[in-house]
This record gives sequence, C-alpha cells and structure tokens, in this order.
Amino acid sequence: MSVAEKNLSVVAKSFTANALRVHEKAGAIENVKLAEEKVTLTREHDNQVIVEIAAAGVNPSDVKAAIGMMPYAVWPRTPGRDFAGIVVEGPATLIGKKVFGTGGDVGIRRDGTHASHVLLDAEAVTEAPENISLIEAAGIGVPFVTAWEGFRRTGMPTKNDVVLVMGANGKVGQAAIQIATMFGARTIGVVRRAEDYRGFTSTAVEMLDASAVDVGQAVKDMTGGKGANIVFNTVGDPYYPAATKALALMGKQILIAAINKVVEFDIFAFYRGRHTYYGVDTLAFTAVESAALMREMAPHFASGKLKPFPIEDRFKFPFSRAKDAYTEVIGSALQRVVLMPD
Repeated sequence: MSVAEKNLSVVAKSFTANALRVHEKAGAIENVKLAEEKVTLTREHDNQVIVEIAAAGVNPSDVKAAIGMMPYAVWPRTPGRDFAGIVVEGPATLIGKKVFGTGGDVGIRRDGTHASHVLLDAEAVTEAPENISLIEAAGIGVPFVTAWEGFRRTGMPTKNDVVLVMGANGKVGQAAIQIATMFGARTIGVVRRAEDYRGFTSTAVEMLDASAVDVGQAVKDMTGGKGANIVFNTVGDPYYPAATKALALMGKQILIAAINKVVEFDIFAFYRGRHTYYGVDTLAFTAVESAALMREMAPHFASGKLKPFPIEDRFKFPFSRAKDAYTEVIGSALQRVVLMPD
C-alpha cells in the first residue's frame, strides 16, 4: 500500500454513548417523547472526533425540530446544536482538548449534541478559551454565531456607526449588543416594555421602550435626524416598520426571524434610503461552517471583550429532566438553558 493510500485509509472505531432520542413528530411540546438510549458512534476516518459532552445548549430551534416544525429534520435522531466538552477520540493533536461548537445540521439533519458524546468532523470543533467554563461555552453557539454572521455580512460595526438592536434582551440581541459595543459603535437597544438591558456590554447602551415611544422617530431624534447605520432586527415583522423608519441613508437591516412571513414593503423608502437588507439563517450552516465563525470569535472571549451568558444552577438540567428544559426554552426563557449528561 502506498503512503497516499495509507493516508486515505478508513479507521473505523466505535464508541457507545447515551443519547436523548426523538422518534416521531410530536406537534406540541407536551407530546414530545424524549427517550434516553444507547447509540453507537463510529469514526469512519482519521479526521473525525468524538467529543464527550460536558454541557449542551438548548435553543428554540432544537425544540421546534423535536416537535416537528422543521420540514427537513430526519427521524429518529438526537436533538441539539450547541455543545462543549472534551475530545476523547480523534487526531492526536486534539485528544484531551476542551472544545465547543454548534451547527445548523447538527440535531436536525443528523444526530446532535443532547447526548453524552457526539461524533463530528475535526474541523467542526473550536478550542474553548481557558478563561470560561465548559458549561458557559455550551451556551455561546447559536446566539453568537447568528449575531457575528449578521455583522460580518454588513462589514462589522465601527466606532462611527449607530447600531440599533431590536429585541435587545433576547439571546441574539444580547450577543449583538456585546459585539457592537466591543467594536465601539453607539448602540441603542429596543425592548417591548420598560426594562433595563440584562447583558454584558463594553460601553453604555441606550434603551428604548417600544410600548412607550415611536421607535423609528426616537432613533432619528437621538441621532440628529440621521438614524441607525445598522439595524439588527432579531424579532422580524413586529419591528419591521420601526426598523425601516429608523434606518439612516444607506443603512443596513439584518433580519433573522419572523412571526408573520409577509410585511408591507415600502419600496419608496427602500430605494430613496438606498437601504440594504441581509437575511441570516444559521440553520443553513454546517457545524464546520459554524466553527469557522466560532474561531473568529474565540480570541475575543479569551480576552474578555466578549462574555458568555451566565448559566444559573436552576437552568442546568440533567437528561432525566430534558423535557422540562425544552418546555422552559419554548416558553421564552430569559436565561440560557443547558442540558448536562446524568
């Protein structure tokens, strides 16, 4: 056998894991059946890893996939997109490394992270910063990848930009505010009722209560009539008119969600304002593609310029209470929820 053939040889190595499994569409959270089962993970080539899960984030998309709201979800499968843990099988350079990651395919189109172990390509894992715990690292994935990708598409905020974040206290909203303030942008957060900003920030954040003010006009008034250079709309159509009104000339709006899919589109305001809209769907990103973004962010977590979400003890759920964790998340939990293998 030639050297080239040896390098391409298949290395099959199996590993038994405990995993939460969903076998059929439930239609509603109360009907979800999560069974803990033994599954076999088999490395098919040298460039795959098996990660022992320390904790796995629970996202709304995980729950929606479990109840059957994702048309491309495969059955049966193990849910879960976000993870953090230790590499126990794989290339020698990765064995024993603390890693974290996420993926739009993981837990939906393939088995995911709500398990004791997960099988991934080596390129899908990112070494976790030493200054944060693996439990905290497990909560970074989807919210920060979504926020980072949105800003990456717009060219990243600068200290000369005004950034408006709609849904400021949601997890993507908080991640967006962290990133915007890290880059020195003037940042304004919008919430649906009178409340303070709940997350970490590098600089002061100005808050607007959407129930009390005309958000679009308020932003114009706050910026001397100019408006926001970037609007990160984490909610979608409920804030769409205000977001459009708030945009500055040549402003950019990032959209990641919708309640009602169709909105009234003001073509005149769009072309006269020379606006640009960016749609971000991290479900379309594989774990490998997501890891590329995680690696861009990791140094900022290592330096402390970005902070993981705090994980309170009451939002750490064992597998035996997985359904409670899912119910908490689908009920719009304000805190980050993680699952931890029993």
